[in-house]
Amino acid sequence: MKLVPTPEQAAALEATLRTANKAADLVSRIAFQQWCFRNFDLRKHTYEQVKAAFGLGAQAAQHVIKKVCDAYRTLHANLAAGNLGKPGSARRVKAESKPISFRPQAAQPYDDRCLSWQHADRTVSIWTTAGRLRGIAFTGSAQQLVLLAKHRKGESDLVWRDGMWFLHATVEVPDVPVTAPGGFVGVDLGIANIATTSQGVRHSGKHVNAIRRHNRELRRRLQAKATKSAKRLLKRRRRKEARFAADLNHRIAKQIVTEAERTGRGIALEDLQGIRDRVRLRKPQRVTLHAWSFHQLGAFIAYKAARAGVAVIHVDAAYTSQQCSHCGHVDRNNRPEPGNLHLHVVRLR
Repeated sequence: MKLVPTPEQAAALEATLRTANKAADLVSRIAFQQWCFRNFDLRKHTYEQVKAAFGLGAQAAQHVIKKVCDAYRTLHANLAAGNLGKPGSARRVKAESKPISFRPQAAQPYDDRCLSWQHADRTVSIWTTAGRLRGIAFTGSAQQLVLLAKHRKGESDLVWRDGMWFLHATVEVPDVPVTAPGGFVGVDLGIANIATTSQGVRHSGKHVNAIRRHNRELRRRLQAKATKSAKRLLKRRRRKEARFAADLNHRIAKQIVTEAERTGRGIALEDLQGIRDRVRLRKPQRVTLHAWSFHQLGAFIAYKAARAGVAVIHVDAAYTSQQCSHCGHVDRNNRPEPGNLHLHVVRLR
């Protein structure tokens, strides 16, 4: 939900985030020094100190401590999974050798004791370091407002982004029973064509790839120029490409799920997990590969399908672009042009 605070309310919200994140930095340093990362144990070392030093309320102080524990849990999970490099690598040593720090305006979680929603008035009441602020207006799409009123559950995060204020609320929507599919729609995910279905529908990536090339060249020129106006333009344009790609993925996912629901079929997606580690490309091709948002599109298809009761399965991606869906024969000649995707991408019987 987007908040529409007055200038005075916005100043109080900003001061709250800055104070909460200063407190989180202190808690993080203590956790690192004491090597204590469990919420209950860390609270013994930091709870009273945080309340006294920063004037936080009881619930706000506990949320700060929990936020620090969650950050360390994520860090340790990434270390264990090898996402930060092998033991002894420069990146891993850097991550392990110092406490986690928090941006001054990083998000802060709120529960129902610190935040309440007035749906009829479309306002919220929220705790800040300046006291309880009431009557902060919020807005959203009609669908979001209905979901918020009916299904909101758990904590919400106060977020500042690009000069705007948001509350990220969690909604818990009841599961829709999955309909037994009368077949499957195979979906091949690619770069030249973002998605190609076994029904012959292609969602071309030509437009988005052209925009990405344009943005890369524009960023290169602005970074080389390095003037104040160039830096302002860079800052203003950040996330623009990501928003465009996400909107395109939403539209493609909606079309695929709608068609599967209409025809009573399930959806078969390629399992592309780890493809960036497996594929070896020349240097000019690496930027294109790493800008490929196949995981986001797959996630959008999965959650939209779950809402509609459409079954989703993942299949081995090996040779799907070279395999004929009718006879199963695999041959490079089935994909004669580089970058083009064979329409029969998944063999399902």
